[in-house]
Amino acid sequence: MPTQERAVVTRASIVQGAAVVFDERGYANASLDLIAEQANVTRGALYFHFKAKDALANAVIEEQHRISRSYAEHALTEARSALEGMIRMSAGLARQLTTEVVVSAGIRLTTDGTASELSAKDPYRDWMDTFVTLIGLAIEQGDFRDDVDPVRVAGFIIPAYTGVQLVSDTLHDRADLFERVSDLWSLLLPGLVRPERLADATALLTLVAP
Repeated sequence: MPTQERAVVTRASIVQGAAVVFDERGYANASLDLIAEQANVTRGALYFHFKAKDALANAVIEEQHRISRSYAEHALTEARSALEGMIRMSAGLARQLTTEVVVSAGIRLTTDGTASELSAKDPYRDWMDTFVTLIGLAIEQGDFRDDVDPVRVAGFIIPAYTGVQLVSDTLHDRADLFERVSDLWSLLLPGLVRPERLADATALLTLVAP
């Protein structure tokens, strides 16, 4: 294997190993020794790619966001409307949180208040910007009411989803996450959707399934 390709593979293994450790222990209780052991690399190999724990944690966050964005883009290609796209994206992230350790670890790191040096803000800003656009499209497509404010609603949905998954993780190890995400949308939709579209909008909640 060429040196450059081997370096790429090693770096990916380190990020994956770090995700396992961060997901299990959180940022404060993770160590580079534990991460090197989990990734099955030497301490020297780890330091070659990452000089400090915060750099490695930020790499996990970046990879988590890349994975989640990829899933989201696929969800939008399958959706027939902006509203369906948002619900598919919500269901997709719930699925990732319960099956993808990098995603679970990345989200845990972005909600970890013990490390101000982590790059937690940009992913949330990106998701809110995306939802501002989708909410605007939902208004144009006639699903959402004309008086819905895309910025305010996006600024509520993203933090609400974050809180829902965090409490689900804390209390039930995310075993009830899909149910909680469905509850979130079922409570939101009556205040956002035009009355004549509410039945169809509510039917989309069947997409929120394990």
